[in-house]
Amino acid sequence: MPISANIPAPDFTLKDDAGVERHLSDFRGQPVVLYFYPKDDTPGCTTEACAFRDAYSEYTQAGVTVVGVSPDKVSSHARFKSKYKLPFTLLADENHAVCELYGVWGRKKMMGREYDGVFRTTFLISSDGKILRVFENVKPDGHSVEVLAALK
Repeated sequence: MPISANIPAPDFTLKDDAGVERHLSDFRGQPVVLYFYPKDDTPGCTTEACAFRDAYSEYTQAGVTVVGVSPDKVSSHARFKSKYKLPFTLLADENHAVCELYGVWGRKKMMGREYDGVFRTTFLISSDGKILRVFENVKPDGHSVEVLAALK
């Protein structure tokens, strides 16, 4: 179960799509959409990322930073970002420690097979680092519109 709203967002350090260490606290002073997704370049994750990309100017006009997190490697993030021209930061949580910290890692089932993975979840974080809203069981199609509506 993800951590809840109305608490400080736990800080962390992960490498971004260029291999640079980034901290969540680097983004203080601006609201952050921190979205966790299962895997680069898969249908649902591509739909979700491209929707954030397509609405990116609306996020920047609102002063909001978009950051994606998945267990993929830095090199995978770099390819994914380049292929789809994603204008926002992707963070590599290869050992899924941050996913676990945020409560979005666990047992999943697909086509009768069980495995551990990321529960697609988005956190809306205030400029002072407090979690304002948690979106659970995210459906990739239309999610960016839902997040934008919550910002208003």
